Amino acid sequence: MAHTWCRVYCHLGTVTCSIPTLKEGAAKVTCMTWAPNNGKFAVCTVDRVVLLYDEQGEKRDKFSTKPADSKYGKKSYVVKAMAFSPDSTKIAIAQTDNIIYVYKIGEEWGEKKVICNKFVQTSALTCLLWPAEHAIVFGLTEGKVRLANTKTNKSSTVYGTDSYVVSLTSNVSGKGMLSGHADGTVVRYFFDDEGSGESQGKLLTHPCPPYALAWGTNSIIVAGCDKKIVAYGREGHIQQTFDYSRDRSEKEFTVAATSPSGQSVVIGSYDRLRVFNWGPRKGAWDEASPKEIPNLYTITALAWKKDGSRLCAGTLCGGVEQFDCCLRRSIYKNKFEMTYVGLSQVIVKNLSTGMRVVLKSHYGYEIDEVKIMGKDRYLVGHTSDTLLLGDLASNKLSEVAWQGSGGNEKFFFENETVCMIFNAGELTLVEYGSNDILGSVRTEFMNPHLISVRLNERKQRGVEGNKKLAYLIDIKTIAIVDLAGGYNLGTINHDSKIDWLELNETGRKLLFRDKKLRLHLYDIESSVKTTVLSFCSYVQWVPGSDVVVSQNRGNLCVWYNIDSPERATMFPLRGDVVDLERSNGKTEVIVTEGVNTVSYTLDEGLIEFGTAIDDGDYHRATAFLETLEMSSETEAMWKTLSKLSLEARQLHIAERCFAALGDVSKARFLNQTNNIADQVSKEYGGDGTEFYQVKARLAMLDKNYKLAEMYYMEQNAIDEVMEMYQELHMWDDCIAVAESKGHPELDNLRHSYYQWLMETNQDEKAGEVKEGEEDFTGAINLYLKAGLPAKAARLAMSREELVTNSDVINRIAAALIKGEFYERAGDLFEKIRNNQRALDCYRKGNAFRKAVELARVAFPADVVKLEEAWGDYLVQQKQLDAAINHYIEAGCSSKAIEAAIGARQWKKAVHILELQEDRSGGKYYLKIAQYYASIQEYEVAEPLFVKGDHIKDAIDMYTVAGRWEQAHKLAAKCMTPEDVSTLYISRAQDLEGEGKYKEAERLFATVEEPDLAITMYKKNKMFDDVIRLVAKHHPDLLSETHLHLAKELETESRFSEAEYHYMEGQEWKGAVNMYRVNDMWEEAYRVAKSHGGASAHKQVAYLWAKSLGGEAAVKLLNKFGLLETAIDFAADNCAFDFAFELARLSTKNKIPEIHLKNAMMLEDEGKFAEAELEFIKAGKPKEAVLMYVHNQDWVGAQRVAEANDPDSVSDVLVGQAKFCFEQKDFQKAEAFLLRAQRPELAIKYYKDAEMWSDAMRICKEYLPNKLSVLQEEYEKEAAKKGSRGVEGMVEQAKEWELSGEYARAVECYLKVKDSTNGPLMEKCWMKAAELAIKFLTQERAVDVIHSVGPRLTQLRKYSAAAELYLNLDLIKEAIDAFIEGEEWNKAKRVAKELDPRFEDYVDQRYKEHLKNQGQADSLVGVDVMAALDMYAERGQWEKCIETASKQSYKILHKYVALYATHLIKEGRAEKALNLYAQHGAPANPQNFNIYKRMFLDLLNLLGRDSAESFRMWADLRDVMLLLCENLTKSSDANSPAHEEFEQMLLISHYYAMRSAANGVDLVSVAAKLSISLLRHTELIPADKAFYEAGMAARALGWENMAFIFLNRFLDLSDGIEEGNLDTLDHSDFQDTDIPFEVPFPAKLHVTDAQREEIRDWVLTVSMDQRVEQVLPKDERDTYEASLLAANTGIRSLPCVITGYPVLRNKIEFKGPGKAANKDDWNKFIMATKTTHSPECQDVLKFVSQWCGGLPASGFSFH
Repeated sequence: MAHTWCRVYCHLGTVTCSIPTLKEGAAKVTCMTWAPNNGKFAVCTVDRVVLLYDEQGEKRDKFSTKPADSKYGKKSYVVKAMAFSPDSTKIAIAQTDNIIYVYKIGEEWGEKKVICNKFVQTSALTCLLWPAEHAIVFGLTEGKVRLANTKTNKSSTVYGTDSYVVSLTSNVSGKGMLSGHADGTVVRYFFDDEGSGESQGKLLTHPCPPYALAWGTNSIIVAGCDKKIVAYGREGHIQQTFDYSRDRSEKEFTVAATSPSGQSVVIGSYDRLRVFNWGPRKGAWDEASPKEIPNLYTITALAWKKDGSRLCAGTLCGGVEQFDCCLRRSIYKNKFEMTYVGLSQVIVKNLSTGMRVVLKSHYGYEIDEVKIMGKDRYLVGHTSDTLLLGDLASNKLSEVAWQGSGGNEKFFFENETVCMIFNAGELTLVEYGSNDILGSVRTEFMNPHLISVRLNERKQRGVEGNKKLAYLIDIKTIAIVDLAGGYNLGTINHDSKIDWLELNETGRKLLFRDKKLRLHLYDIESSVKTTVLSFCSYVQWVPGSDVVVSQNRGNLCVWYNIDSPERATMFPLRGDVVDLERSNGKTEVIVTEGVNTVSYTLDEGLIEFGTAIDDGDYHRATAFLETLEMSSETEAMWKTLSKLSLEARQLHIAERCFAALGDVSKARFLNQTNNIADQVSKEYGGDGTEFYQVKARLAMLDKNYKLAEMYYMEQNAIDEVMEMYQELHMWDDCIAVAESKGHPELDNLRHSYYQWLMETNQDEKAGEVKEGEEDFTGAINLYLKAGLPAKAARLAMSREELVTNSDVINRIAAALIKGEFYERAGDLFEKIRNNQRALDCYRKGNAFRKAVELARVAFPADVVKLEEAWGDYLVQQKQLDAAINHYIEAGCSSKAIEAAIGARQWKKAVHILELQEDRSGGKYYLKIAQYYASIQEYEVAEPLFVKGDHIKDAIDMYTVAGRWEQAHKLAAKCMTPEDVSTLYISRAQDLEGEGKYKEAERLFATVEEPDLAITMYKKNKMFDDVIRLVAKHHPDLLSETHLHLAKELETESRFSEAEYHYMEGQEWKGAVNMYRVNDMWEEAYRVAKSHGGASAHKQVAYLWAKSLGGEAAVKLLNKFGLLETAIDFAADNCAFDFAFELARLSTKNKIPEIHLKNAMMLEDEGKFAEAELEFIKAGKPKEAVLMYVHNQDWVGAQRVAEANDPDSVSDVLVGQAKFCFEQKDFQKAEAFLLRAQRPELAIKYYKDAEMWSDAMRICKEYLPNKLSVLQEEYEKEAAKKGSRGVEGMVEQAKEWELSGEYARAVECYLKVKDSTNGPLMEKCWMKAAELAIKFLTQERAVDVIHSVGPRLTQLRKYSAAAELYLNLDLIKEAIDAFIEGEEWNKAKRVAKELDPRFEDYVDQRYKEHLKNQGQADSLVGVDVMAALDMYAERGQWEKCIETASKQSYKILHKYVALYATHLIKEGRAEKALNLYAQHGAPANPQNFNIYKRMFLDLLNLLGRDSAESFRMWADLRDVMLLLCENLTKSSDANSPAHEEFEQMLLISHYYAMRSAANGVDLVSVAAKLSISLLRHTELIPADKAFYEAGMAARALGWENMAFIFLNRFLDLSDGIEEGNLDTLDHSDFQDTDIPFEVPFPAKLHVTDAQREEIRDWVLTVSMDQRVEQVLPKDERDTYEASLLAANTGIRSLPCVITGYPVLRNKIEFKGPGKAANKDDWNKFIMATKTTHSPECQDVLKFVSQWCGGLPASGFSFH
C-alpha cells in the first residue's frame, strides 16, 4: 500500500487558486484550518486578518480579529491558532494576548460575524483544537492544557505541566489528544479511549521540542529542530527513526499534519514537504519522495481537508500552496466522480448536483471498489474485511464487518432506512448510519414482497428503538423478529403458500396474503391471526397511518380502524387498483378502468386523526380537528381526544377540547388548573402538572375525591381539603378529615352541618347525625318525620332500651303498617314477641318465608296453608317454577302439575304425574305430550299420548313429522292392517286434495301402495315424480314409461318435455322423428347433433335439404358446411337425381364423382354396359377396364383399354397372366407378362409358386442385376424351411458347382446349417473348403478355411479341422485344433515336425490344461512347483508336504512354513508344532515370527500343566533346541533373536520338566518350576503364571508365597477387565527378578469360578492374618527364587531341574552356564530310577543333549 502513496505524493500537484500570493520578506501564514463540512478554508497571516475561501480556493469572505484590550492597539498580538466548530458555523481564534475569541460566521457566505464567546487566560495561547461540540482544547505558554466550554462560557484546566505547550494534535476520531512541550515531553489525554486501554499522562520525551507532532492510526510521529523524524509506538517506545542531520539541504522541521484517515503524515521544513505512509503489511512507516519546491522558504502551517482530498501548506512569505491528494479518479456512469484520496477513503461527487459524500473505512482497510446502486442513491463499497454502505440522500454511512464472499451478495434497496443483503441463504440487515449489523436471519426467500422491515418509522408513546423484521422461514412459515432486542416475537404457521407480507409502520400488526388470495391480519402482541378478506388482488398500508386499502374483486375495501377488522368500508369498483398516493393532506387510490385512470379519495379525517391518536401525537390531532367543521363525527373525535389528553396530562389540549365541545365548566376548571401549573413551572421550573394542587384538581375532575384528598394531605393542606369537601357539600368527608386531624373548627362544622340539613329538610341525614351522636329518640323522631319508619324500626330493634319502650314501638309499628311495610312491621312484632300480629303482618306483606319459619315454631298447623298460599302468591307473581315445590309441600298435586306445565318444567310435571296414585291427572298427559311433539322429542311424546289415551294424536304426530315407520308401527299395534291401510289411503287422498303430494306419497309408501302414488302424480301431470317412483319401484318399466310419457306429451304438443323423456328413454330417433313430422327441422337437427352420434345430424340436415329442394337446399347445406357431405350421402344412398341436382347448382366438380358412384352401383347390379358409360363419363375408363378384368371379360377389357386408356392395356395383360397362373398355365402366363414388359411380376409369381429355378432363369435373362438379391432371398427362405430348405440349398449349391460358379457354390455350401444333421453340415463345409482350395484365390481360400475350421471344432471334428489348416500351412491354427480336441501328442508332433517354435507353446498349454483340470498328480511330472501351489491353494496340505518332502529341503520348508502359518491362523498351534517336530526347524529369519507365534499360542493354551501335556511341551522343547542349534551355525548366532529363542527353549524345558515331575509326584520340584517361570512373564501370560505358581505354593502349604502370588493374580485379572494395568502395586516384588512391566493379556486364562474361589481364599487368609506378606529369603538375604542377589548384584545360574538359583551344593555340566542343585538333582534321579517314567527318562536324555552330557554319577537309559 505504501508504494501507492509514494506514487501519489510524487504526483501531488499545486492547485491553482486565489489563495494569498507570496510577499517580499516575512509575512508568514501563522495558522490555517479547514471546516469539517469541507466547504470553508480559513487562513490567518501576521496581519491578523482571517481570510475565508471556498473549496475551489476562491476567496469568499474575510474579517479582522480584535485585541483583548483595544488600548494596546491592533498590533499587540499574533493569532497563533484557529479551529472551526464541528458544525462549521463558528471559528475559534487563539491569540497571544491571553484570549480566545469564538466568532459565529454562519452557514452562508457574507453572514455577519459575531463574537459569541470569549475566554480570557492567564498567559499567551500557543495552540488550539476544537475536537467536540462545546469543547475547545488549547495550550498556554505557562504549560497548561485547558478546556473551554462554549455552552457555559467557562474554561477549566485539563492538566498542567511546567513547560510551554508547543503543539497540540488529536487522533483520527478526535476522542484523544497529544500535547508537545518545550522540554520535549509529549503528554497523552483521552476524552474516551474507545476501549483501546491505552495509558494517559506523560507518554514520551523527545530530544528536542516537538513542534511537528502528528498522531497517525498506528503510531505517533514527532520531529523538531534536530532534523530527525521519530515514530513512536502506542506506549511511547521508538519504532523508527529517519535521520536527516547529515543532509545539509535539510533545515529544522516546523509543522506536521495527519491525513483524516491517519494513514499518512506530512512534515514541513524549508522548501520541502516530507511524506510518510503507513504500510499495514510491514507494520512500519515508508517515506515517499519528498515534495521539493524552490523559494518556498519555511513552511509555517499545514492543514488537511477533512475529506482528505486537499493539503494546504502556508509559508513564511504568506503564500499558501494547495496540493491535490488523489490516488486516482474515475467517472462512474457519467453521473458521479470517484476520488480516491487514500487507500481507505473515497470522495463521491454527484456531477449534476455537486453534492459530495466522503466514504471512509474507519478501520483503515483499503477500499477495493465503490458502486452506486438503487436508482443512483445508494453507495456500496468493499474492503478486505468490511462492507461500506451509504445513503447519498441522507448522507448516512455505515461500515460493518463482512468476510469476503466472492462478490456474490445481492443488495436490495427497497427500504429507505435499511439495506438488505442476501448471501448464501442468509439475509443481513444494515441500518444506514450504524456501524453494526442490525440483524441476520436464515431465509431462502429474497423477494422484497416477502420481507418487511420497520425501523422507528412512526413515533409512538413510550416506545424507543422500534425495529421489527418479518420474513419467511419457509414458504408457509413467517417469523417476526425484534431487531433491537434480538429475539423472536412470533412465528406464524400457515396452511398455504404466502406470496406477500408487510408490517405496519409501528410494527404491531402484520398483513400477509397467500396463494389462494386470502388476506390475513396478525396481531403481534396477542398472537391472534384473523382472515380479513378473500379474493384479495391488491393490498397496501396507507403511508403514515394504520389504515389498510385492498381490493376484493369488484370492491375497494378500506379499514380505517384495523383493530376492528370486521368493520371495513367498501366501495364498488369497475377496474383494478394500481397505486396509493398520499400527499397534500389527501389520500387517493388510483384505479385503472379500461384505458382510463380514476382516483378515489379516502376520508383523510379518519386516517389522520386515528394515526395521530395511535402515535400519541395529540398536538397533531388537535391541529387536524381545528380544520374540520363541527359535526357528530368531529364531536366524537374531540371527546376521544379530551379523554386521551387528560390521561396523558396534556392539559392545554384537554382545555381546548372541552372548549370546542362547549363544556364551559370543565374548560374553565382546566383553565384555572393550567394557570396554576404554568405559574409553578415558571417559578420553579420542571413540569407544572406534577404540582400537588394540579394533581388534586385533576383527581377532582375525574370525581376521584379520595385521591385528591390524598394529594392535599401529603402536603398537609388540610384547609384546602375541607374547603374542597364543603364546596361539594360533602360534609361527612369534611368532618372526617377534621376529626382525623383534630381541627379546632370541628364542633362548628358539625353544628353548621346539622343546621344546613335542617334548613334543607334533609331529615334522614339529620337523623343519621343524631344517631351518630347517640340521641336515638331524636333520631327516631327525625326518621319518622322523614317518612322513613323502616329506618326507625331498624334503629329501635338494634337498641334494647328502645324495644322495651312500647310508645316508641307502637308509633313505629303504626307508621310501618300505614306505609305498608308489613314485613318490617312483622319483624318488629316478632322482636317484641307478638307472634300473631307478626304472622298477620308477614301474610299481608307476602313475606311467606318468614311467616312459614314463624309458623313452624309458633303455629305448626298453619304451615300447610301457608305453603299453598305461598305457592298461589308465586303463581300470581309469574314465578311458577318457584311455586311447584311449595305446592308439593302443601300436597296440592294438581296445582303443582299446572305450575310445572305453566313454568314449562315438563320433566318435573311428568315426574309428579307418575307419582300420582289416582287417574285424576290423565288430562295433563295430552298437554305435555303435545309439548314434546312440538320440540320433536317424539319418543318421549308417544308414551305420554298413549298413557293419556290419545293414540290417534300420536299417529298424527308421527305423520306430520314424516316419521311414517313409527306412525305405522304404532297404528299396527293398535289397529287391524285393513284399518291401517284404509286410514292411510284416505289420509293420503286428503293430503292429495290439499295439494300435499309429498306427504301423500309417504303415506302410500308406508302402506306399500306405490302404484297409487304413481297414479296420483300422473293424474296431476307431475311426470318427474312419476319417473322417480317408477325408477324406484318398477325400474324394468322405466324406459317404457319415459317413451309413454314422451308420446303423451307429443300429442299435447309439449315437444321439449317430450324430447326430455325420449332422451331419458334412450330413443333420440323418436325425438328427431317427432320434430320431423311437425316440420321442426332445426330442433330435429339439434337433437341429432347432440345425441345421435357423428353422422346423425348430417343425415337430418340431408333430409331437411331434400324436403326443401333446389336453391334452398344448397343454402341450407352450405350453412351447415355439409354440402359436399350431402352430395356424397345422396350418391351413397342411390339418390342420384338429388345428388346431380345439388352438384349442378353448387359444385360441378362433384358431378364426375357422382357418375363414378352411379357406375359402381350399376356394376354391383350387373349392368356392365351402363356402368361402362358412367365410368367413362366420370373420366375413369380404367375402372371400366378393371370391372371387365374382375369379371374376366378379357375382350371387353381389351376393347375399353385400347379405346379409352392405352396405359391400362398392360394391366389387362397382367390380369390375364395372373388368371393363367391361378390356372397353373405357367407358360401362357409368362408370355402375357413378358408382353406386358413385367418380368419382375413373372419372378414374383414363380417365387410365390416356389418355382425358384424358373424365377432364377427369368431373373438371369431379364433382370440380371437382381440375381444376387434373389439368391439371398432364396437362401433365407431355405433356412426358414429347415431341412427341406437345406436340401434345396444343397441342390442349388450343386447347380452352381456344375455351372462353374464356384464362389457362389462355396457361399451356398457355407450357408448350409441344420443342427439335426451333423454329417450333412460336415460334408457341405468340407466340400466348400475343397472347392475354395482348388478353385478360389489363396486369400479367399484362407478366409473360407478360417470360417470352416471353427465350425468343425464345434462339431468336435478336431482332426478334420487340423488337416484343413495344414493344407494351407496354418500351423498354429492346426495345433490349437488338436489342443482343443486334447490330442496332445498330435499337437506336439505337428509342432516338432513342422514348426519347433510352437513346442514351448504346446507345453505351456498342457500345463494350463492340467491346472484347470485340477490334475495336480499329473502336473507333478510336468511342473512340481505349480503342482505344490495347486495343493496349497486347494488345502491339500498333507499331499503338498508329502510331495515337497521329495524335493529339496528349501522347497519342503517353504510349504511347511505356509502350512504352519495356515494352522496358526486357524488356532491349531499344536498341529504346527507337530509339523516342525517332524520336519525340523530351519534357522530362516522369515520363519522367526511363525516360531514365536506358535510358541506364544501354545503358552496361552489352558489346562496344559498336567502330566498328560508332557509330549506337547517336550516337542516344543526339542523344536526350540533344534532351532537354537541351527541358529548357532547360522549368521544369526548370538543375535537378539537367538537370545530370545534360547529363552523360549528354557521356558519350554521348564514346562516339560514340570509335566514330568507332576507325573512322578515330585510336587515340590513342580512347584519350584512354576515359581521360577514367574521371571519369564514377559513371554508367559502373567495371570496364568501367577495363578499356577500360587496354586502350587498353596498345595505345598507355602502360604506366604501362595498369598502374594494369588493376590497378584487377582490384581492382574481386575486390571485385564478394566483394560489397564497401570494401577498395579509392585512393592511385594522389589529386589526380585520378577518383571514389573509385562505384556497386557488379551483375556483371562482362568475361569470366573476359579477366580472367585481364589478371591475368597485370599480374603480369608488376609482376615486371619496368619501369613506375612513377605517372600521367603535365603542366605543371600534375597528372595529364594531370584537369580539376582539384591545386595551384591551377582547373578546365580538357574537349576536345570527347578529353575531355582544354584548356590553352594551344586552339580556342574560340561555345557557352559548349566548347573543343578544337588538335592533337586538327586531327588529327580531317584524318582526316575524308582518309577522308570519314560517322561523323566526323556527329560534326562534332553538334559544330556542340552548340557553336553550328564555328570559322572550318570544314568543309563533303558
